[in-house]
Parts: sequence; C-alpha cells; structure tokens
Amino acid sequence: MMEFFTPEALSALLQVIMIDLVLAGDNAIVIGLAAAGLPKEQRSKAILVGIIAATVLRIGFALATTQLLQIVGLLLAGGVLLLWVCWKMWRELRTPHHHEDEASEALQEADLNADGTVAGGAPRKTFAQAAWQIVIADVSMSLDNVLAVAGAAHEHPGVLIFGLVLSIALMGIAASFIARLLNKHRWIAYVGLAVILYVALEMVWRGFHEVAPYIGG
Repeated sequence: MMEFFTPEALSALLQVIMIDLVLAGDNAIVIGLAAAGLPKEQRSKAILVGIIAATVLRIGFALATTQLLQIVGLLLAGGVLLLWVCWKMWRELRTPHHHEDEASEALQEADLNADGTVAGGAPRKTFAQAAWQIVIADVSMSLDNVLAVAGAAHEHPGVLIFGLVLSIALMGIAASFIARLLNKHRWIAYVGLAVILYVALEMVWRGFHEVAPYIGG
C-alpha cells in the first residue's frame, strides 16, 4: 500500500487517471457516433453492447499486455503505436466536432441542440453495421488504453492494477458522462493527449535502450 505514496508512484497514478479519463471518453464518443445513425429503439442496445465489449476487451488485453511488454522489442513497438494514437487524437481535436454533438445526443438520448431530433444529422445505418463499427473501434481503443496505462505505470504494479480497474469501471459506469465532459471542456482532452504523448515517448526511449544491445551485438 505504501507504494502509492512515493513521488514516482503518485506521478504514475496521476498519469494513469488522466489517460483513463480521456480514452474512456473518447471510446464512448466513438460508440455514440456509431449508434447515432440507428433508430431510437436500437440505439440504447448498440451503446450497451459497445460498452460491454470495451470492458471485456480491456480485461483481456490487460491480462495479455502486461506479460507481452516483458518481451524485448514490444515496449518499443507499443510506444510507436501510442505515438500513432497521439497523432490520431490530435487530428480529431483540431477538426470541427459537430459530429460529437450527435454522439452525445445518442449517448444521452436527448435533443441537446434543440433541432427537434436526437442525432438526426447522423447517416442512417443497420444494427449490424453499427455493431461492426463499435467492435472494431473497441478493439483498437481498448488496446490503446491498456498499452498507455501499462506504459505509465511501469515498475509500479499496484498503480497498474488500479489503472486497469479504473479503466474498466469508467467504461462500465461513467462513459457517457465523461464523453459529455470532454465535449464541453476540450482542454481536458489536450491535457490527456500531452500525458499520452509523454508516456509514448518514454516507452520509445526505454524500448530503444532495451533493444540497442541486441542491435549492437
């Protein structure tokens, strides 16, 4: 328990909490966008399926990733993957986010922009199309989340376990609330992006020094 009270562990813990907040909200927005084009009676079902799938995937990736990162070279690969995640997040944050309003409307089942419809501007789609989009997004974003948490909490197993449990809890309980929070206060997403970028660069740095002896040898 005392592990949490060292400066290094507290720093890692704060990084993990910010990563979980931003990526859980981002995942919820993607689920909401995929579900927005469905009829009202199917929307809630699709969102529930998406959140359950994201929760299960996070548990599965957590069990695998913490072991896989012990393999030489995978820490570097994970860092490079997170850099790509940062680039993707940066592009999303720099583009107009009116689509996120549709996602928020779908998540809350409310007419937030007072246009007389709930996510009325979203392109129509079938339940199968929405479910497929949600599963693909969940696989990618759950892996991103687990990699980022594992990278931030290195050498602090207690922080790592806390971060993974928090990630699962946020997706299961508070995903739509966090999505609304990020949509309203964009600066939170920028802070989260900076934290994930820092973790990614640190993973690349440590991963490079891990593989360097093998390259030189």
